[in-house]
Amino acid sequence: MIIIAGLGNIGEEYKNTKHNIGFMTVDKIADDYNFPEWKEKNKYLFTKTKINDTDVILLKPTTYMNLSGEAVQAITTLYKIKPEDIIVIHDDLDLKTGVIKTKQGGGTGGHNGLKSIDSKIGNNYHRIRIGISHPRDINPNQDVASYVLSKFSPEDMKKITIQIENISKSLEKIIKKDFSSLKF
Repeated sequence: MIIIAGLGNIGEEYKNTKHNIGFMTVDKIADDYNFPEWKEKNKYLFTKTKINDTDVILLKPTTYMNLSGEAVQAITTLYKIKPEDIIVIHDDLDLKTGVIKTKQGGGTGGHNGLKSIDSKIGNNYHRIRIGISHPRDINPNQDVASYVLSKFSPEDMKKITIQIENISKSLEKIIKKDFSSLKF
């Protein structure tokens, strides 16, 4: 069993914001692979299906970004999942918009969602980091909090949409944790 957690903030006002790129990605995967309707639990939304004999759970925490670890911990406890069987998809300020990198473990880079997850289950999970650029590269006067909660420009949204599609198309490799063969 694999859990793919897309990080974001619940609520219409956060839809298509930079911080919600994880939600956008798991929504695309759910649509592309005909996952059942999302169900709500105490701290998260989830949907589950089987892909090539692997049970795959998609997760969207409803705890808001800074408490994402509560949702991840709750579902991993319920299904008795080890951190190495969790894949977290999240925005990354340190990567240019649309750049994707994967890794297992490591630091949080100041990302509050990752800090929360690390505090609940450790850091030995896999990450798909999607670049959103840093505000200092675009507008040095904009603070990080307002930047990550802002919408993508039309140009950036095109880049992000293509990369979300690429991640979805690579799902079979992702659930096998064959990250070294991924080309984004």
